Amino acid sequence: MKFQLESPFKPAGDQKRAINEIMEKFLHNQNEVVLLGATATGKTFTVANIIQKIQKPTFVFCHNKTLAGQLYAEFKSFFPNNRVEYFVSNFDFYQPEAYMPKTDTYIDKTATSNSEIEMMRLSAMNALVSRPDTIVVCSVASIYGTFDPKKYKSMFFELKVDQKISRKELLAALVKRGYRRNDYDWEPGSFKVRGDLIEIAPGWTNSYYIRISLFGDYVEDIAKIDTLTSTVQNKYSTFTIFPADDYVSERENTLRAVENIKKELKTRLDFFKKSNKLLEAERLRQRVNHDCESLEEFNSVSGIENYSLHLDGRKLGKSPFTLIDYFGDDFLTIIDESHMSLPQVRGMFNADRSRKTTLVEHGFRLPSALDNRPLNFEEFKNKLKKIIYVSATPGDYEMEIVNKKPVEQIIRPTGLIDPTIEVLPSENQIDTIVENLREAVKKGEKSFIIALTIKTSEELADYLKNYGFKIAYLHNELKTFERLHILNDLRKGKIDCVVGINLLREGLDLPEVALIMIIAADQMGFLRNTRSLIQIIGRAARNINGRILMFANNISRAMQEAIEETDRRRDIQIAFNKKNNIIPKTIVKEIYDPVEGVKKDPIMEDYLKTHRFKSSQSKEKILRVLKKQMLQSAKDLEFEKAAQIRDMIVEIRNG
Repeated sequence: MKFQLESPFKPAGDQKRAINEIMEKFLHNQNEVVLLGATATGKTFTVANIIQKIQKPTFVFCHNKTLAGQLYAEFKSFFPNNRVEYFVSNFDFYQPEAYMPKTDTYIDKTATSNSEIEMMRLSAMNALVSRPDTIVVCSVASIYGTFDPKKYKSMFFELKVDQKISRKELLAALVKRGYRRNDYDWEPGSFKVRGDLIEIAPGWTNSYYIRISLFGDYVEDIAKIDTLTSTVQNKYSTFTIFPADDYVSERENTLRAVENIKKELKTRLDFFKKSNKLLEAERLRQRVNHDCESLEEFNSVSGIENYSLHLDGRKLGKSPFTLIDYFGDDFLTIIDESHMSLPQVRGMFNADRSRKTTLVEHGFRLPSALDNRPLNFEEFKNKLKKIIYVSATPGDYEMEIVNKKPVEQIIRPTGLIDPTIEVLPSENQIDTIVENLREAVKKGEKSFIIALTIKTSEELADYLKNYGFKIAYLHNELKTFERLHILNDLRKGKIDCVVGINLLREGLDLPEVALIMIIAADQMGFLRNTRSLIQIIGRAARNINGRILMFANNISRAMQEAIEETDRRRDIQIAFNKKNNIIPKTIVKEIYDPVEGVKKDPIMEDYLKTHRFKSSQSKEKILRVLKKQMLQSAKDLEFEKAAQIRDMIVEIRNG
């Protein structure tokens, strides 16, 4: 199938020019392009048009789950007839294995898996190896090791009506592909046996199961059955059964891997004994021998990923297989918010390497465990083909690649203009803040104040409350519940202003905010560099009355660059509006409470006040309600909302 873009809109503003420029660069073999798109210019719609024109599998990479969820929902709406998949970490909570030599403290891996995300990950892998019209929206989970795509594809099993296969052969084929027999419950990756009826619950969905009807040693019927209603949704003459899990190894391959693991163990034990590290040697001997016994007996073991080098048959030091390998040799890559996403790739490898090196040195893991890792930056880049870096503030790395000649998308089809910027002296800044807050409250507008330190934020919030303003303070110690309630209350008018430090940047979409005041704007650093300032300014770009007040004794280089760039974008948009007789209007966005059903519960109200539950039963009750809301949000494609509820579940469960 081909990609079929469906949208009631046509490219407008800068979108048409940006699409043509990107396609022109690709046609002239320039395989890396930077799309510098201002906030709310419709960058995702531009990218969707590129996908439609290029017609290649597309890898969309971003730096967090929430943003991935938003992009997934948007691409799903643009390409309803194609495969749009979601691939992020399948853990709601994850504490990696670690060892702290100073205190001789070993921390075992602790993880809480999310079955819904596990199914979506498996669905993404299946789509990539079976259909070219696939878009996968990914977080950094995509640079971590997974199964060899060639071996994974070799585990596919095709059934046809009238095919000769005995009941025993069919069941053996299912077990070989990771399916477990369960005659009592519908669990993804399981099957039921009722005489000549075999019912298979696929590992990639819980909305339907496959019913295979045998007549003797022949396949008589293959039907797709709705899990809830048990009605027949479809019938097939041919059906491909994918593996039940994303890491399924054939028995012979596992036994070969065990032999190599034992050889490596012997070498490592000799090293420890020669170094007189007898404790480390005994520790490693017990663990690895136990794991080998589990692999031989059950074809699996807890922490199997640490033996991926041997299971994959890779050479020491060779990069692991990742989801990117499933895209084949010719695909398109979109790196969203590239100024944040690319540095995260670098950081993931370094942090993982440091932690595992300590485990290896102290006998908790074999040296080959170091190759169960994320890709390093060079490996990541070498796997990519055509790349579009998308950001309102591209990083130096991306800009150097294109010789500081990005494709610009500045004009907003809505006509909205970047906010005005005024630089005011730090002297008497509190009086100025109070005066501007009063003016904003009179107009019914909402405000942000961005300070540089926690102490300044707390003191300023307390001081402004004395003037009768309804003030809230956002900081990193607040629970997800509290953060969401504060931002919702701001939108609903219960709060006039939010004071914060660095929680008011990428991804915060609050069109009611018209005034942003930045304290110590001239203090150069991560929180006040050019990109940070432009991102902060963009938070007021969804309101027609957007204003930015920067308090500073001097105009720093970052301030000057941010002001010049914002003014340039304003001039371009104003000229476009005049030419096309566009009158900009503030964006209207629905206000929803992601935990409306839970918040009204007296147990939840009590928890919000005390941050603890009176009993384990009350805690479990709230967790059940939250999980139900999370799953419903995911089904409704409200992934930002689902991710927020997921964070609440994790905080309550581990709080």
